[in-house]
Amino acid sequence: MKFTKMNGCGNEFAIFDARKRGGPLHLAPKQVQAIADPQSGSGCDQIMAIEKAEDDADAFIRIWNADGDEVSACGNGTRAVAWLLMKESGARQVSLQTRAGLLLASRAGEDQAQNLICVDMGPPKLNWEDIPLAERMDTRGIDIKVGPIDAPVLSFPGAVNMGNPHAVFFVDDIMAIAIETFGPMLEHHPLFPQGANIGFAQVRGPDEIRLRVWERGAGLTKACGTGACAALVACHRRTLCGRKARLILDGGELIIEWREADDHVLMTGPVELEYEGEIAGM
Repeated sequence: MKFTKMNGCGNEFAIFDARKRGGPLHLAPKQVQAIADPQSGSGCDQIMAIEKAEDDADAFIRIWNADGDEVSACGNGTRAVAWLLMKESGARQVSLQTRAGLLLASRAGEDQAQNLICVDMGPPKLNWEDIPLAERMDTRGIDIKVGPIDAPVLSFPGAVNMGNPHAVFFVDDIMAIAIETFGPMLEHHPLFPQGANIGFAQVRGPDEIRLRVWERGAGLTKACGTGACAALVACHRRTLCGRKARLILDGGELIIEWREADDHVLMTGPVELEYEGEIAGM
């Protein structure tokens, strides 16, 4: 089956168009892992399947993390799929159904060569049971500490659900944090019954945040769209930044705005088409 390899700020995707299959694309965890593997497959963080929508949306997106788990949301992947569909139809806006709900995406700016896509990720979920957490607590700073009790290395992250669960730690020097050590441990912390994406945010000013994310089921990636949205929301809730900021990730930059008028989070950034390939046996 043919696929399109794309990335959004370095966040890598293998995208399959399954609209002509007559039904959903079913992938076993081992198949997903093989496709995502950089040696045997495409080398990607997530796999996206474009399927026919059951409602009036332009398409339904099915999403798997590299470890084989099907997940509800992927912000950068949604922007990549939106670009493909807009390129196909010539439209400037598409509606995409996901397990996290209906998302609207549109071209940003008049210069199509920039491939800038904005997606409305909807309102963040901020109640403890919606993250979800294992117990009730204030999601502006949940009770997690790493390191000595009197001088923790990491503590009291903000918790946000952007279609998937996120915990965002606020740090002074992001490059001093051993993310490869802390990420796997925190991803499966007992407070997160469904696991969580773990963000590390260094606020550089009211409109600039440096961010790195350990993604649930994918590891440390060059960018995470829902993670960038969660970071902006978490930082604003702690009065560390405004409602709109530039998020600087390892693979590029995203503009995130948490709109006050309707509580929706908008994510804008570039996408890149890398190549088209084919996976045998699908």
